[in-house]
This record gives sequence, structure tokens and C-alpha cells, in this order.
Amino acid sequence: MAKKLSKALRGKRRWIGCNCEGFESRSDLEKHLEDFPVKLYDFENEKCILVVSLDNYEETKSKLTSGRVISQTSSGKIRLVRDRMGFTRKPRKR
Repeated sequence: MAKKLSKALRGKRRWIGCNCEGFESRSDLEKHLEDFPVKLYDFENEKCILVVSLDNYEETKSKLTSGRVISQTSSGKIRLVRDRMGFTRKPRKR
């Protein structure tokens, strides 16, 4: 079994909270975001949370200033982005 990477050696990422109007479903939004180096993490009530690697963060954040998906907040911690965007708390699966 491979040894688990320490926290310092794992890839760094940022969470970006965005307003996204005019999307009917999660798949429509995913198609729109194909050109960006991001992964759609959460989507509800015309708001979304995107995950981006630290290397691509500045470029991606600057591209999300206009258009159908507009960045509102960002952080290194998803909990802060969820609080700022007003997302409902999801129950943990155990």
C-alpha cells in the first residue's frame, strides 16, 4: 500500500464562489465551464462553488469578472465560501 502524502505535499487549491444566472441545470453550467481549468463543486439557487488549483487561480479569477458566471468570493477554505454565499449545510455521509 502506498504511503499517504502529507498535507504540505498535496496540491494546493482555492474555492471560488460565483453567481451564475441563466443555467437550467448543473450539466449546462459544466458545459459552459469546460474552457476554464476548474471543477464545479456545488450548484444551487443560481450560485456555484468552483475548485481551482493554486497555479491557475489568478488567471481564472480574472476571467470570471464578467459574463454569465461572475466571481463573488474566494478562499482557501470551502467552509468560508459556503458561509459567504449562503449555501445550505449538507449532511455528512458516514
